[in-house]
Amino acid sequence: MALKATVVRAELQISDMDRHYYATHPLTLAQHPSETDERLMVRLLAFALFADERLEFGRGLSTDEDPDLWQRDYTGDVERWIELGQPDESRIRKACGRSREVVVVNYGGRAADLWWEKNGQALARHGNLRVLDLPAAQVDALAARYARGMRFTVMVQDGEVQLLEADGAETVVQPVVRMGTPAS
Repeated sequence: MALKATVVRAELQISDMDRHYYATHPLTLAQHPSETDERLMVRLLAFALFADERLEFGRGLSTDEDPDLWQRDYTGDVERWIELGQPDESRIRKACGRSREVVVVNYGGRAADLWWEKNGQALARHGNLRVLDLPAAQVDALAARYARGMRFTVMVQDGEVQLLEADGAETVVQPVVRMGTPAS
């Protein structure tokens, strides 16, 4: 019998001072049985960093042709393609050809560093690619906030993301820019 996805609901009240974007997003995420809580929370963080009325989650881990998140314009063309973790260089190359901007949100501690050492030179030729690293300790702190129902007030300023919960708990994530420009 196949395992079913877990439904996770999250509400993000986003105040992004860097982009002057302010909105509330009620989100429903399907957590694939093989998706870790850490990865789901990184998906949520990526949504908060690049929030837009047209940003949406891809179809999930079981669908290779979709990104983790993407934003399409009103004609259906892909404006922003967002990958999480350490995607294959050929996948990124393909995404760079299909989208105006590609973002890799890299996390995983030493594995993230090894991925960059292996692929950084090849990735440097893509002018529409941005690579952001999330420090392992900050991802661990973010994963500790996982619940099947979450509400966060998210403040983004100077590239730093603060996630505040109703109980006063705060998680701060400062993505490190490996390549490209900071989140926008």
